[in-house]
Amino acid sequence: MLSRRHLRIKVLQAVYAFSQSGNGDLAKGEKQLLMSIEKIRELYIHQLSFLIEIRDFALKRSEENKKKFFPADDDLNPNMRFIENKALEQLEGNREFRRFHDKLRINWSNEPEMVRNAYFALKDSGFYKKYMDHEECSYVMDQEMLVKIVKKNLSGYELLENYYEDISVYWAFDTYHMANLLLMKLLKSMKEADDEYTALPELLKSNADEEEDKVFVINLFRKTILNSGKYEEMIDEKAKNWELDRIAMMDTILIKMALAELLTFPSIPVKVTLNEYIDISKYYSSAKSKVFINGILDKLIADLKEKKLIKKTGRGLLEF
Repeated sequence: MLSRRHLRIKVLQAVYAFSQSGNGDLAKGEKQLLMSIEKIRELYIHQLSFLIEIRDFALKRSEENKKKFFPADDDLNPNMRFIENKALEQLEGNREFRRFHDKLRINWSNEPEMVRNAYFALKDSGFYKKYMDHEECSYVMDQEMLVKIVKKNLSGYELLENYYEDISVYWAFDTYHMANLLLMKLLKSMKEADDEYTALPELLKSNADEEEDKVFVINLFRKTILNSGKYEEMIDEKAKNWELDRIAMMDTILIKMALAELLTFPSIPVKVTLNEYIDISKYYSSAKSKVFINGILDKLIADLKEKKLIKKTGRGLLEF
């Protein structure tokens, strides 16, 4: 399941794309936003498939080594721990994974070098050798091994990341990072008793109340866009030493999104909104953005509190 931080980032990107497009089609913008979120699922299915492909390569190598003219003992009696990884076998047999895999027509046959490089990088790693040489063998160890592969090998595999970026504009750096986090969450959540019918985790939290993630995403996008003019006036009033057209577009969008949350999302605490957008600015705007956004939002929040325009309920009671 995606965190609210990830969802805010996706809305930020969608608002930026909408602002740049100039077409003003809100429904189309919402559709593109939801598609960009679904593409994260597609990418983590690809990553899971790539894990299986590495395992298959290891099996192929093992079979080839047995056919050497003078095979060594290790060739004739290979260590099969990784090849027989129980958690990976479990995922490979999962019906939902197979359905997504077949629908996406994932095929690594044209990328043998990328798979080969990934296998040998894994084989040379210290954690792999420790895993292979460990006296004990358990489902939990198999599970933890897969998490380490994603975290230590796939997350930093530039060749694979570039491969994905060439396939889809939706699979840029942050989506690759999100997909790896989702895959690690999936791996950590697995149980040995899971069977082929066990459902894969949903991307979005879904329930009957206003906290549903899809509702949050659409409302944040829509309210940021529809109130853009009003929010610009509010920002301009507090940024007296700055001309609005000189402020980085990302900074402006982040502040507008924060205002949308402050004014129209009663269950989200003020501190959460403030901290989230300041943190996001560290990665998606300029070096000075954190100080600027913090300063403008401090002034806006103080003003809105004085006018009693921030109304929080439940766990989102106004605290600042």
